[in-house]
Amino acid sequence: MAARPKLSGLQKQVLGLYREFLRAIRLKAPDERLRIESIVSAEFRHNAITVDRKNFLYIEYLLRRGKKQLEQLKSPDTDKLTVLDAPQKPQ
Repeated sequence: MAARPKLSGLQKQVLGLYREFLRAIRLKAPDERLRIESIVSAEFRHNAITVDRKNFLYIEYLLRRGKKQLEQLKSPDTDKLTVLDAPQKPQ
């Protein structure tokens, strides 16, 4: 059995945040759970692909932003999640 590489502290924080999102999603209405989970999953996957792993400042910013969004999601007043598709800058 091959040993897995050790995770950095930042990687552990990102995975922890993702797990916290999944736990918070369980508290939402059953008809919204799948939709919210797909939005959260897509956001994490997008950032995993597009963000340079050595850009620590930006990753820390995303963690702070994610924690704020998690707190909003945990709020009993929040029952749905929406996504705004901002137009991408032409390259």
